Amino acid sequence: MTASGLRLTLDGASLGYGRGGVLHGVDLEVEPGEILVVVGASGSGKSTLLRGLAGLLPPYAGRILAHGEEITGPSPDRAMIFQEDGLLPWRTVLRNVELPLAIRKVPKQRRRDAAREWIARVGLAGFEDRLPRELSGGMRQRVQLARALAGAPRAVLMDEPFGALDAQTRAEMQRLLLDVLRDTSATVVFVTHDVDEALLLGHRIAVLTSGGVRILAGATREQILKEL
Repeated sequence: MTASGLRLTLDGASLGYGRGGVLHGVDLEVEPGEILVVVGASGSGKSTLLRGLAGLLPPYAGRILAHGEEITGPSPDRAMIFQEDGLLPWRTVLRNVELPLAIRKVPKQRRRDAAREWIARVGLAGFEDRLPRELSGGMRQRVQLARALAGAPRAVLMDEPFGALDAQTRAEMQRLLLDVLRDTSATVVFVTHDVDEALLLGHRIAVLTSGGVRILAGATREQILKEL
């Protein structure tokens, strides 16, 4: 049975590196199971926000919560996907995908079966024994997606995961993501600078500006661009 998605909450959270930070007093709630897309100009704090939700960057003021519990560090319930695939170059596709399950000491056959299932679901059946260097950029991102979801996280945090891909591969990955997420109940926070990508993927869109965070539901391209 798939675990329910996490409710993610920023309660007056201030985040950033060094003095002053980037985000100040942010109030934001992400509903369980929704796809919230975060857009903003370069340096607006999109990745900072995501790292706070991942437990990689504690707020220096306010709180960040997952289902009402304060986030104090990383958790298997919250998987992170980066623009760089982060695959271990010496591990095959199969062994990369099963890694989060191995870390949790899931028995070998169970984790192998789960990894093979996810590899097939992202369209890479037959590539289980390939090394990352033998794959295209789009294929490596498919492996990263399979690895993140194989551990059945309750939230998936995605930091411009398709930003380095060419237009055709990017469109394929967007369709794949939507298709795969239909079969999960995970909450998704997806960071992008691409307005068209935000409109395609998001149930709601959060725009980061110097004035804070503005939530748009049912937004048009023109409305988003006006906010940026």
